[in-house]
Amino acid sequence: MRVVLQRVSEASVTIDGRVHGAIGQGYMALVGFDAQDNDEIIERMAEKIVHLRVFEDENEKMNLSLLDVGGDILSISQFTLYADCRKGRRPSFIDAAKPSVSSPLYDRFNDELRTLGVKVETGVFGAMMDVALVNDGPTTIVLDSDTLFGTL
Repeated sequence: MRVVLQRVSEASVTIDGRVHGAIGQGYMALVGFDAQDNDEIIERMAEKIVHLRVFEDENEKMNLSLLDVGGDILSISQFTLYADCRKGRRPSFIDAAKPSVSSPLYDRFNDELRTLGVKVETGVFGAMMDVALVNDGPTTIVLDSDTLFGTL
């Protein structure tokens, strides 16, 4: 599982000209899965995200978590996080989980974030989406379950 977190002051996703989801302070999360991802990885990644201390405290130090600041998440499915660009000029997405696998994982991930007390807005899985955000900092963090947790 790969997640690109961007700390935002606001973010939204528009589909077919209509805003489908919007948040204020929090994270815009691009979320991708491979075929080996499972419930344990999703639970651990969700825990990591909501407790990651990258919001500034009163001393302007990254010392507060999403839960501490009452932030929200705009979660966007993003199979292109598994792009393999080593050969040729067109990326291969063979390592990304198939939609039949990744769609339920994406829903499970968003449900887990909600269980942990976070308001989650989403795009629509597989839809063409326009995502807008104001990156606060800018602060962008890449999380990869293989690097964080090894093989579970």
